[in-house]
Amino acid sequence: MSMANQRLKVLVVILLGFSAALARLPQAPQRVPAPQKIVREGIAVEFTIESRKERATDLLEGDDATVRFKITESNTGQPISRLHPSAWIDLKRTGPVPDERQCREKVQSFLQSSFNRRADLDLNSYFILTLNHEPNVSVIDPLSGFGGSKLLGLIPLTSPGEDWVMSSDQRRLFVTMPDSGQVAVIETSSWKVLTQINAGVKPSRITLQHDGKYLWVDNEGADEASDGITVIDAVTSKVVAHIVTGAGPHQIAFSENDRYAFVTNKQSGTLSVIDVPRLARVKVLKVGSLPTALAASPLSKAIYVINEGDGDVVVMDEQRLEILTRIKTRPGLRAIRFTPDGRFGFVVNTKANVVYVFDAATNALLNTVPVGQAPDQVSFTRNFAYVRSSGDEFVSMISLTDLGKQGAGASVTRFPAGQKAPGLSRHFSAADAVVAAPEDGAVLVANPADQTIYYYMEGMAAPMGNFQNYHRDPTALLVLDRGLRETSPGVYTTTVRLNGHGSYDVPFLLDSPRVLNCFDIEVRENPQLAKQKEIPIRIDPPGTIPVGYAGESLHLRFRVLDAITGKPRSDLKDVGVLAFLAPGIWQQRDWATPAASGVYEMNFVPPQAGVYYVFFQCPSLGVQFNQLQHWTIEVKERRAKPAPATTSKNFSK
Repeated sequence: MSMANQRLKVLVVILLGFSAALARLPQAPQRVPAPQKIVREGIAVEFTIESRKERATDLLEGDDATVRFKITESNTGQPISRLHPSAWIDLKRTGPVPDERQCREKVQSFLQSSFNRRADLDLNSYFILTLNHEPNVSVIDPLSGFGGSKLLGLIPLTSPGEDWVMSSDQRRLFVTMPDSGQVAVIETSSWKVLTQINAGVKPSRITLQHDGKYLWVDNEGADEASDGITVIDAVTSKVVAHIVTGAGPHQIAFSENDRYAFVTNKQSGTLSVIDVPRLARVKVLKVGSLPTALAASPLSKAIYVINEGDGDVVVMDEQRLEILTRIKTRPGLRAIRFTPDGRFGFVVNTKANVVYVFDAATNALLNTVPVGQAPDQVSFTRNFAYVRSSGDEFVSMISLTDLGKQGAGASVTRFPAGQKAPGLSRHFSAADAVVAAPEDGAVLVANPADQTIYYYMEGMAAPMGNFQNYHRDPTALLVLDRGLRETSPGVYTTTVRLNGHGSYDVPFLLDSPRVLNCFDIEVRENPQLAKQKEIPIRIDPPGTIPVGYAGESLHLRFRVLDAITGKPRSDLKDVGVLAFLAPGIWQQRDWATPAASGVYEMNFVPPQAGVYYVFFQCPSLGVQFNQLQHWTIEVKERRAKPAPATTSKNFSK
């Protein structure tokens, strides 16, 4: 053996021995939180929380995490469905896991509308988003608004939005802005616009594939080259293709497996078929006069195109790409939507004031249902189809219970969603104005003419309440549900962003049967995050945040507390207050005057009714306006001044 070969053999032996030694070294323990389980009242509740980051071994500050409660019968292990559990995540103030009494008191404090004691993360909340006629999106907190106002904030846009779609994980909201030729990408955890994508000429309708890979945007260009569809990678926010399809406007639908995209070309009277993997047009079918909308049925595996001009519903096989049949109705078709199971199709006829119901299993027309004036949209809950009418204030409800039964007709009721017909507003969006609320059997209805969102519960004669949109026309609605949702039988899940670090309690409440417990988790400080300076103070309202009146002095009182000890800070000379009228058309800055026990005061005169934001700063402590929790204050119209007192005179002879 040569000297070189001997040296190579020795080196190999050394390396193998070193690798074996490494394999024998103790590995760092996996610190993925172990499941926590309790059994009470015949109910077993298993709690887990996992980081959404790949190969994560810890819960880290700033990461998204999946919270999961698995609820089963303790004896049989059978999952229990259709429950409504409540939960919170709250930083431990002192001591170990709360005992039963302390846990109960903590839950009771969270159930009360108190701004002095709110959980760090509320796993029961949801937000109402409204697409407005102004260049912004309203974020409404229906459960715990500040100072009588439910408006949590406004997301500014470059130009007014036309349509929108949310990612399946609800982390991104995509909004088309025709006037600026862009799509805004909004992060829902921070309510901030992350980027704006140049999306062709007049981007209007927007759709997301089932798998979430591509966004498809309708372009309404003036010539053949600029008309068609822009395709955007939903992850990278980059445009990957522009596909010429025909003269629009366009609407888009997909086959169940996302193999094909189908695009209507209204002025051309055609349907374009796009091969999604190749992003290339592979077929064009002549479908009729003014194809205006389409929908896919997963049950029949067919695409249904409605023609506004001739009233045909064209049925096309989504795999063979051939027209199967036509369902004959009357001209004036506007919208088509399938029930959640894909069985029954609902087609809205704006001119005839009816809704056609057909069976996707047979492609046979079942019912022609009279509804309100100029119906233009349809949406669903589990038991009803809701038809919005633009010509009057009523929403029609069509029962889904007896559809398809032999000899059964369609049962219709209606309720008033406001005082005015939505069509009286000059502002319109093709996006949904009626959406299901998180509560079962409830919907939210946007009426742009009333500038109001109405909350309706099935079985009632009228809406139970409403949310003001503060002088903005809400043209469309979305619900961002941050609450626990049943994702599989007996498993209730939500996603949260862990915005802090430390030891946290996770109070859990099941109302019936009554089960209450406080679990606990540990969130580590994330070394990869840019270290921000700790905020040394916090601002608390001493009581109820006031409601103001236009033209009258509004007296603000607030308490400044040490963020760590909670003790009042009465020694600060530079507590600044910024008050401005949304969306920024008036503002006033001033220094607050110290009172006693950490209370500070400031006055301003709101010039008009509306929603005002109030921000706080303290330059000597390095605290800027954007670092402290702001307030939202509702200012109402001017109050009528009382009549001057009259002086009576006693004339005696």
